[in-house]
Amino acid sequence: MERSTTELTGRLAEYARLAERVKALQDGVHDLRGTGYSTDGLVTAVVGGRGELLELSLDPRIYREPNAAELAAKIVAAVHEAAAEAEREATGLAAKLMPRDRRADVDPRFDLALHVLGEASALEGRK
Repeated sequence: MERSTTELTGRLAEYARLAERVKALQDGVHDLRGTGYSTDGLVTAVVGGRGELLELSLDPRIYREPNAAELAAKIVAAVHEAAAEAEREATGLAAKLMPRDRRADVDPRFDLALHVLGEASALEGRK
């Protein structure tokens, strides 16, 4: 069955809209930053939206009592805190791009892409 030009134009516009939503999430996540601190404030970690460690600051006072295991634990805790903050921000960004009825408990890594793929499949099913 031959499709009309109007139908094809509409589908192309819908695909472009879906692609734009995925690109917006991708760009937004790239710009996110999360910051975490050790409980004593001597370690600061900054993590990007994809969970990568971007910055690690150690206050010079941390060397007053050298303890490698304690320092490692402080670094890990600060990085985990920063990653959790970045993920909360990414979740909020992804939720804004999802339909209102799908915004609860969004997984920023997969939900938007899965939703867009579902919409694309639905469009294909209407052929």
